[in-house]
Amino acid sequence: QVQLVESGGGLVQAGGSLRLSCTASGGTFSRYHMAWFRQGPGKEREFVASLGWSGATTYADSVKGRFTISRDNAKNTVYLQMNVLKPEDTAVYCCAASDSYSGPLEAPYPYWGQGTQVTVSS
Repeated sequence: QVQLVESGGGLVQAGGSLRLSCTASGGTFSRYHMAWFRQGPGKEREFVASLGWSGATTYADSVKGRFTISRDNAKNTVYLQMNVLKPEDTAVYCCAASDSYSGPLEAPYPYWGQGTQVTVSS
């Protein structure tokens, strides 16, 4: 069983940056594909980025060129560096883990964190 805990959210002005962290415990982190999803106010949860254990990345079109997903296996942590933030990036950001899937679908990820709030003011 894998437990995921996110941190790093907060309030930032448009154009600013934040780095989110997601630390895993209870499994062999290096063998997991990791992803970030977000749910904005009144919206469905949506895919943000994924990072396979081999290093392959996928990004939602809305964040390409602004967000970067990375991982530090020695720290059991995946990061989401968010630059040039926009008000529409306001959401609860959750990380997810799977030992068999890396990509934009939610269902194949069995492990989820509680989320961290990101608010971008205009």
